[in-house]
Amino acid sequence: MPCHNGQVTEDGRLVLAGAPIGQAGDVSPRLREVLGSADVVAAEDTRRLRRLASDLGVEIAGRVVSYYDQNEAARAQELLETLKEGRTVVVITDAGMPGVSDPGYRLTRLAVDAGITVTALPGPSAVTTALAVSGLASDRFCFEGFPPRKPGERARRLTALAREERTMVFFESPHRLASSLEAMAAAFGADRPAAVCRELTKTYEEVRRGGLGELAAWAAPGVKGEITVVVAGHAPGAGEPDLDGLVAEVDRRVAEGAQRKLAIADVAKEAGVPKRELYELVHKRL
Repeated sequence: MPCHNGQVTEDGRLVLAGAPIGQAGDVSPRLREVLGSADVVAAEDTRRLRRLASDLGVEIAGRVVSYYDQNEAARAQELLETLKEGRTVVVITDAGMPGVSDPGYRLTRLAVDAGITVTALPGPSAVTTALAVSGLASDRFCFEGFPPRKPGERARRLTALAREERTMVFFESPHRLASSLEAMAAAFGADRPAAVCRELTKTYEEVRRGGLGELAAWAAPGVKGEITVVVAGHAPGAGEPDLDGLVAEVDRRVAEGAQRKLAIADVAKEAGVPKRELYELVHKRL
């Protein structure tokens, strides 16, 4: 039995199960087995879970409960008590790995703190699948999740990533894709190589590669489906930062009410450029 702070716990087990991102045939034999044997299956969408089980020819013998963003906090406490009773709880989301931009982290943290065994059934991942097919460097990368929805917050986050040298992977909703690509082009430069991966592993899978400016123009009329965006990291010495974009970001923050001096200092720090250089450029264009 696992121990935590010297206390022996019940032999419960939390299983984080990776779900297919498009094709039911991508699931592993282990996922079939655990869905049929777990005491409780906590699903982001119980209807999708039952549809998946039907496609796999698996009968779920245990109790099925919903576990999604809105009820995650309360349900995590309930599931923790179930784990403490020595039962096996499986967490499965609509697609991909629980805890990666999906419910799962909160219960995992509680289980770890309680000394309960936590394991995973690896499965398909939109993050690594998109990275693999993007054609961009994959030896070092970072996952940035969904960019902020509000334009100001999004611009600040992306500006802070302008000097990130690792390949970056983002999730984005189809109706915000064009505006996000435009914001990335402003922060990283319109020519920064990127790939937009749509409907990965599904019938209408599509991967569009090009500069961020080109991709933003392509997405402007509208795009449908599940979206993952992969962006090349900053290559030191491969070019100067997009000073025009940084000046535009200063102007945007001033228009929102920030003091110009503070806006310049913040943008310069986030972008990793000398404050004096940006200050002179901003005032030259006033």
